[in-house]
Amino acid sequence: MGDNPIEKAARVKHDCIFVRLDKRVKKCELATVSANKLEQLRAALRAQGSCLVAYSGGVDSVFLARVAHDVLGDRALAVIADSPSLPRRELQEALAIAAQFQFPVRVVRTAEFENPDYLSNPANRCYFCKHELFEQLAPIARAEKFAVIAYGENASDNGDFRPGAQAAAEFQVRAPLKEAGLTKSEIRELSAQLGLPTADKPQMACLSSRIPQGEPVTPEKLAMIEAAEYVLRDLGFHDVRVRHHELRNANNQSPTGQASPSTLNPQPSTNYLARIELGPAEIPRFLEDGITTKVAEALKKIGYAHVTLDLQGYRRGSLNEKLDSRITDHERQNVRREA
Repeated sequence: MGDNPIEKAARVKHDCIFVRLDKRVKKCELATVSANKLEQLRAALRAQGSCLVAYSGGVDSVFLARVAHDVLGDRALAVIADSPSLPRRELQEALAIAAQFQFPVRVVRTAEFENPDYLSNPANRCYFCKHELFEQLAPIARAEKFAVIAYGENASDNGDFRPGAQAAAEFQVRAPLKEAGLTKSEIRELSAQLGLPTADKPQMACLSSRIPQGEPVTPEKLAMIEAAEYVLRDLGFHDVRVRHHELRNANNQSPTGQASPSTLNPQPSTNYLARIELGPAEIPRFLEDGITTKVAEALKKIGYAHVTLDLQGYRRGSLNEKLDSRITDHERQNVRREA
């Protein structure tokens, strides 16, 4: 005979209650783990006595700067590097957050754009950027007697491509979030508890990360990328990348492949293609209400000859997808996947 319907309903109800309680217990356990890691972080910073934080306004560095200030007061200083690779809004927002939460911040101008190794955009471009940053921070730390320089690498970065890790090691820069075992999701959770507006901020990376390796980085390209991403963000899109690709037309050939007779010494010309990546859930809205036309027109005014939508959507390190098959395991340990 089948189960008694009343007994079966009672059993289902019991199981549902158990599942809900189990979820609550697991959530409570996760919160306890995060709280313990936060205490480890605070203890480690307190033990240093003073700390200079490499600050960017992103999820990790805002959290680190806030906790460092809570623990160390004025013996913690956040320093943000300004260069053409930092969007203007990001700089303004980073400074506004520091003012809101009353932790000291200083702006330094970095000179990676004077380094041909950076401008040539190799696979380890981020090494040269981080090296320049830490080269600027080290004298500040020495002169003002900060015991340690720290940056926002976290435990979720383990096994990821880390172009700046070598530079951090060379300057003995610490990664206290990683040392405390704090993952990205835990940092977001704790940021929300602290009331930080970056708790749900999208992943960010410098504007240079939008240019494929081997294609030169220039301030002009970065200005185009910045303006193009503002177009999309102002339309309410959250996860946004505009990948900037060069399209070379060798010998000034026409689209039919015939050389132009207008010049005796033809030179290669360059057009730019914008490959838009959006969060997969945002793609349907992009395809509605004439948004595609509006975006294409705006980006062409910025200077893009072609505007495309990547149907795979936003994914970290899409410009490294071809690179991945060419690098060794050793290189993977020293190169951080860019966003």
